[in-house]
Amino acid sequence: MRSPALKTLTLAGGALAATAAPASAASPLHPGLTTDEAGLAPLVHIAKTPLVTRDVALARKVARVEGQRLDTDYQRTARSWSLTKLKRHHRHLTRELRAARRDRAHARAEASSASSASPRLEAIAACESGGDPATDTGNGFYGKYQFTLATWQAVGGSGNPAQASEAEQDRRAAMLMARAGPGQWPVCGR
Repeated sequence: MRSPALKTLTLAGGALAATAAPASAASPLHPGLTTDEAGLAPLVHIAKTPLVTRDVALARKVARVEGQRLDTDYQRTARSWSLTKLKRHHRHLTRELRAARRDRAHARAEASSASSASPRLEAIAACESGGDPATDTGNGFYGKYQFTLATWQAVGGSGNPAQASEAEQDRRAAMLMARAGPGQWPVCGR
């Protein structure tokens, strides 16, 4: 049933426009609103519902990719926004989702290429330093494989092993393992 106050109603690209007859009296359904406002409120709600649903779904995806959870009041907040703000926020979330996915893919690529050590060397590193390449406990042993400075230099390393990249530490540990075997790590090399 159409409101007698409305002459034309269009929904174009998410923007709701109405041409209304003069509203001099208050609406009988909504005492505080004029006939124009009372007639448009339900229509605006209906027009916003798919945009809110789309926004909430996209926000949930962004949160999932970033390893977070969507706030429970998010949908209620999104319902209070205007149609223009919903459209603008959707564009923002789309860009944010792309960036989060790109960052996650980059982090995965880094993680997979970070360590090139054999499973045996990885087990030794886990035992020696918890696998942390920056370990410097101050006891004369440094890095992921707890090299002494003399051993590090013997396999071609320079400087402090704890300041070298993980890939370089893996390479030097593999060289040491090939030359002297696992005996270089008396406890963890067993």
